[in-house]
Amino acid sequence: MVTTIPQTPNIPIQSVLIVGNYCHDVLLQGGAVVAETLGGAASFISNVLTGLSVSFHLTSKVGVDFKYPVNHDPIVVPTSKTTVFHAYFDQGYSENAHQDRVLKRVEVCDPINPSDLPDRKFDFGMTVGVGGEILPETLERMVEICDAVFVDIQALIRAFDENGTVKLVRLKESGFYHLLPRLKFLKASSDEALFMEVEEVRLWCCVVVTHGKDGCEVYWKDGEMKIAPFGANQIDPTGAGDSFLGGFVGGLVHGLVVPDAALVGNFFGSLTVAHIGLPKFDLRLLQRIKEEVQTRKVQGTCWLERRDDEVSFTKPAGHDEFHASLSSSKLVSAECRRDLSRSPGSVEQVNRPQYKGQQKFLLNSVYDKSN
Repeated sequence: MVTTIPQTPNIPIQSVLIVGNYCHDVLLQGGAVVAETLGGAASFISNVLTGLSVSFHLTSKVGVDFKYPVNHDPIVVPTSKTTVFHAYFDQGYSENAHQDRVLKRVEVCDPINPSDLPDRKFDFGMTVGVGGEILPETLERMVEICDAVFVDIQALIRAFDENGTVKLVRLKESGFYHLLPRLKFLKASSDEALFMEVEEVRLWCCVVVTHGKDGCEVYWKDGEMKIAPFGANQIDPTGAGDSFLGGFVGGLVHGLVVPDAALVGNFFGSLTVAHIGLPKFDLRLLQRIKEEVQTRKVQGTCWLERRDDEVSFTKPAGHDEFHASLSSSKLVSAECRRDLSRSPGSVEQVNRPQYKGQQKFLLNSVYDKSN
């Protein structure tokens, strides 16, 4: 008799730590609520990493009123409410506010403390707070337990006035500046980059500045590089920058060098703006992207193992072809969706959050530069 030994499935190592609170986002126009969604950079980033089959640990805090189902449970603080942001789209431009909105924090959950972080090591750490929940001592703990830490600058420079309106402070005044030499990457939108001296910060860590529909730029100590964008049919720009960061880190986890990983970031940013709220990515497209990434992967060498920055940051041979292959994947996926919608008996499925009968207000017609 032949005995079959059951095969143990390959369980991916949790190589990424994401730190940032979930929140409730409320969008308003003319004094009326037009949309309520799950918010927080952590929600968009975890969505992308899940799509790329990257395992991760998420540390996030919410209150007992948290109302959205998520795949990675947050820490529920029984004495606190979930962080809530109101975005007003009819109050015009004001200093430190995005031109298309005024953002106010109306509820705030407890900050994330060093003791809330897991007691283990990670290859990658992502600091992505949105409501002031990241403390200097928490970021310091992250650089102790993570080999490479990626920080979204909004976690460091957001401040809030007496009405809760989001303001930005200069990075040097944030209380985090002394930690820059211990970071690997600092990501900022083109608006946020105005609150730091890129030429100075790039001497300490790599700086990635996103430019919405124009792609992104990567700055390091000895050089800089523009990374090409991808075309997008924009519906909602919310979370594009967060999805960029998720795709960027996901590419690095899979072994891509920095310029190629930044392309993956741009790609997921372009996918996100084509959805309303948190996107639900096409599974066939995700599978094709993972195949393209694996084909592109520098065999046997992760970017973290490299000691020559010139090798890691210089645009590698075949970079433009990789961009073309990702673009082709999106086109093929779009054609498949069109064919399906034309098939007899097919039902068009649109990824839309439930807004209790109210249609979401479309934010603007330009790929957002605020993310």
